[in-house]
Amino acid sequence: MTTILITGATGFCGSHALDHLSGGNAQLIAACRDARKLPDTFQGEVRCGDLRDPGYRARLFDGVDVLIHAASWSSLWSHADESAALYLTPTLATLEAAQLAGVKRIVNISTTSAAAPEHSRHARAPGIIRPLWPHLCNLVRIEDRLRDMAGPKLAIANLRLGLFAGARYGLGLLPILLPRLKTHLVPWVAGGRTGMPIIDGRDVGQALGLAATVPGLSGFNAFNVVGPTIPSVREVITFLHEEYQYPMPHFNVPFSIAYPFAWLMERLDPISPWDPLVTRSIIHLLEETGVTNHDAIEALGYRPRYSWRTAVRTQLAEMQIRQTAPMAMTRPVN
Repeated sequence: MTTILITGATGFCGSHALDHLSGGNAQLIAACRDARKLPDTFQGEVRCGDLRDPGYRARLFDGVDVLIHAASWSSLWSHADESAALYLTPTLATLEAAQLAGVKRIVNISTTSAAAPEHSRHARAPGIIRPLWPHLCNLVRIEDRLRDMAGPKLAIANLRLGLFAGARYGLGLLPILLPRLKTHLVPWVAGGRTGMPIIDGRDVGQALGLAATVPGLSGFNAFNVVGPTIPSVREVITFLHEEYQYPMPHFNVPFSIAYPFAWLMERLDPISPWDPLVTRSIIHLLEETGVTNHDAIEALGYRPRYSWRTAVRTQLAEMQIRQTAPMAMTRPVN
């Protein structure tokens, strides 16, 4: 029986991977810092600890065949030092510990924006370092390290996922965008014509489960993974307006204006008590990616089931309960 360990098992991606794999033929191990936050349905082994702890990392992979690395700390802008200390460094150390322990396959989570806009449609294309967004740069650095690690004894499946939506959401575009729409200051960028590749958490779980279990993977593999269809930004905001009465943007700017304006908003941050109205990273997320599920369908058997409207409705229902104040653009440091 294959033993699969999932880091970040209490988070958005990790918990949905547990849901998808539970009841299957694999033996599951949840790695997390607080077992009380695991899904109630999970009945497998739990290995609690902090990936920043070398002793924990050294013990973590005993008897493990496959690692789904879903642990993350994220920021939608700035915070380079925190991203390096809380995400990049422990992630690279965790991947190396898994390789030393003889793990046979690693499934990694990245983003369709890692190579946007020039190369995102080709999931195997190297990512692009974007100094405007330090955390995205660290995702690209991890992808590069995984390319070097892949070989006859270690298969890599790098999943570039679309924009998260659905139950158990964490930091994501929708919780950041919606309060800003209420200000009536957010414009259309490029007329809202670019795609917004939303993916429901349940489809994320399916993709992670398939990447961990499908036979025949070897070396380095990369896949774009999104929902069944990709709406335009205009379609999503129009839906939010018609179904939830969020304001529509009142004016339009091209990307060539949006980036400098976002830069200015970032510069004003030190004198503002709030996160910036818009950042260059948010503008970058609105760039066209042109991604499809073609390779994931062919190699993994991935079949997305949940429409972007279903994902948005699910998340907004949860936000009405969980989110009583605007979400910060970076996770708390702990």
